[in-house]
Amino acid sequence: MTIVLRHLAAGLIMLFVIAGSAMAQDDGIHRLALQISDNDPQKMTTVLNVAANVTRHYQDQGEEVEITIVAFNAGLHMLRDDTSPVLDRLRSFDQSMPNVSFAACGNTIDAMAKREDIEIPISAVAERVPAGVVELMTLDETGWTIVRP
Repeated sequence: MTIVLRHLAAGLIMLFVIAGSAMAQDDGIHRLALQISDNDPQKMTTVLNVAANVTRHYQDQGEEVEITIVAFNAGLHMLRDDTSPVLDRLRSFDQSMPNVSFAACGNTIDAMAKREDIEIPISAVAERVPAGVVELMTLDETGWTIVRP
């Protein structure tokens, strides 16, 4: 009988934990994280197109959406002032879509700086995060939808 009660109590605790975390994100705001990890201008353009299309969709519905684009590995070139093929569009996003943010992987920045022996110039629209993959994991754990277009 004691084992059954322990399992029942553990199950109830898990139910409250799961319900509590779901309720924490139940604010009506849609959340999308887009991953870019390739130095491919077409993929970078696709990521930006997805962000724009999702923003437009939810705005047309009268709903809110937060989008973060997380760049790591070779995808960091998207956010580099010196190598980004989409730099003008990033600046346009910064002005016209305040719901879209950009995260630059600190591990990748450090590795590129060491390999290239220069300070890596990251666009002012981006925020440096310690690790891009960890950022995606954290976002996923807090209810964000993760997509790699």
